[in-house]
Amino acid sequence: MTEKKQEKFLREVLYKMKTKLLIEQHFHGCYGVDFNTASVRDVLYLAKNIIKEGIGVIFPTLVTDSVENIKRQIGVIKQASTVQTSDMARIAGVHLEGIFLNPEKKGIHNSDYFLKPTLDNFRLIDDDFIKIVTLAPELADVELIDYLRSKGVKVQAGHCTGSDLSGCDGVTHTFNAMAGVTHKAPSTAMSALICDNLYTEIIADGVHVCDDAVKLLFKAKPMNKILLVSDCLPCTHSDIKKFNFAGEEVFFDGVKAVSKEGTLAGSTKLLPDIIKILSQKNLFNKQLISNSYDYHNIDVDGEIEWDDEFNIISVKH
Repeated sequence: MTEKKQEKFLREVLYKMKTKLLIEQHFHGCYGVDFNTASVRDVLYLAKNIIKEGIGVIFPTLVTDSVENIKRQIGVIKQASTVQTSDMARIAGVHLEGIFLNPEKKGIHNSDYFLKPTLDNFRLIDDDFIKIVTLAPELADVELIDYLRSKGVKVQAGHCTGSDLSGCDGVTHTFNAMAGVTHKAPSTAMSALICDNLYTEIIADGVHVCDDAVKLLFKAKPMNKILLVSDCLPCTHSDIKKFNFAGEEVFFDGVKAVSKEGTLAGSTKLLPDIIKILSQKNLFNKQLISNSYDYHNIDVDGEIEWDDEFNIISVKH
């Protein structure tokens, strides 16, 4: 055995960190599967493959679309959850990111389909399998927020400009598609940072936010209120370089995926990839994995074993 191989062997034998399986609460697909267009078979295919990467619970996330298609896709994802098997990531519910957003911070979303966040409009797509709703709180009726929270749905501020997040449980992809930090006025990002009771998503893929922004969030927030998400796209872990997403043609250059105007469409990394990126920058904390379990008050059997470079050695489920 060469010295280099021996060193690698010793690292893997002597250094093994174990964590819970990961919970992915915000992603739009991977392996070529897009939740806005997926069939039941597609969703099951994704769930079976993603657990091999250490992701044990998923909340498929729907981007803005027509009411008819959103209703249909909620039904598809819900049906998949009723027939999935034990060798798949558990489908815990739908994250509805679309239709109740602020056009000023629309990102890649198609604002033609936006609706005012009212209870009557929500009832157009209401389903007990919706577990997370991203909305613009500055546009939302109190009646809607109260209704969602009474059902145990997580209300998250995202694609918005408002600073009053008092009716929210969390914040969607902090810093991205929201009013940013400024010293002259309150903002969404500022409230996310200073409200200790709010859970805050972060896409720490090295593309969506700079390292200093990640460090600011990690320094300002209680560590148990930070949620790692990928916001990843159908091209993630696939050979796809050009695809349609949210009604836009999106181009993936191997690092980031953008529309022809240059708008970021989402991440191209899975959560284990992001954890490895954070570890290389000495920013990873095991607490970040446990936070999602606390946020959703769920538990899942299984664990991931990592080596000292945060490569996955094994996944047990």
